[in-house]
Amino acid sequence: MKTIKGPALFLAQFAGDEAPFNSWDSITKWAADCGYKGVQVPSWDARLIDLAKAASSKDYCDEFKGKAIENGVEVTELSTHLQGQLVAVHPAYDTAFDGFAVEEVRGNPKARQEWAVEQVKMALSASKNMGIGAHATFSGALAWPYVYPWPQRPAGLIETAFDELAARWLPILNHAEDCGVDVCYEIHPGEDLHDGITYEMFLERTGNHARANMLYDPSHYVLQCLDYIDNIDIYKDRIKMFHVKDAEFNPTGRQGVYSGYQSWTDRAGRFRSLGDGQVDFGAVFSKMAANDFDGWAVVEWECCLKHPEDGAREGAQFVKDHIIRVTDKAFDDFADGGTDEAANRKMLGID
Repeated sequence: MKTIKGPALFLAQFAGDEAPFNSWDSITKWAADCGYKGVQVPSWDARLIDLAKAASSKDYCDEFKGKAIENGVEVTELSTHLQGQLVAVHPAYDTAFDGFAVEEVRGNPKARQEWAVEQVKMALSASKNMGIGAHATFSGALAWPYVYPWPQRPAGLIETAFDELAARWLPILNHAEDCGVDVCYEIHPGEDLHDGITYEMFLERTGNHARANMLYDPSHYVLQCLDYIDNIDIYKDRIKMFHVKDAEFNPTGRQGVYSGYQSWTDRAGRFRSLGDGQVDFGAVFSKMAANDFDGWAVVEWECCLKHPEDGAREGAQFVKDHIIRVTDKAFDDFADGGTDEAANRKMLGID
């Protein structure tokens, strides 16, 4: 068995215009001071990384990683959650998602999509230059407006959507193969890949592409009332990345999964800081250890109540307390009487 690495922190929710969150040097020092050993990097945030340089220059990547190590943390993975979202956008969401792209392609869905594909490819090249074998992203969505079948969905609508989604991602996945990097889709509401079934529909259309893998985050399964422990066993060979995020689901007589358009604070399903929600992380970390997951345990802080800096510091210790240093021997080795094939046959009554 293998021991999970960590704790690490996804920096997307912390990067900002105020120190220490406004530069690569200062934010990595801050993360290390919080108790983290690694950081996951939002590749769209120019305050932290120059993605074009990272894709084209190994020297830049060596300097980038070196600064992090000097400050006490490793670079665990790069993320293209925002750019990946733009690989596939239903027109209903054009305006909402336009802000994820650079200004020159806004208002032009075709140009925006081409830009997004190039961004994800650059991030994969950058991952290769940094010697990183996994990359985090979203799949985007064409079918999401039709997630609830009313009015009745026309025959073939979902199939066409997933055919197109796979066609858009296949060139990216092939580039990932060339780079030796796994694409880890965060299985997430709002994406066409939002549960195991939809992931399988996509995987089939990519020819079971070896690089089309999963980012496991139990919080998104809690809010869907999906068995997040069973999910680990089902997809253990495809789970290549792990977000440690907590959530709670408290349905009432007035609201359930859809939560009546309420704010995060007033929803039945809410994201919480680690330890404040309902995820059984003892069971999650045990399953991960039993299944030989040896990637990073990356804290993704999202909480509707607690201050982010408190959530970050508490999260580092929470993960440390849950990582299982796996054993290299059986607990009952003390009672080993020694044996050989002849003894085994004698015990079984075999002549």
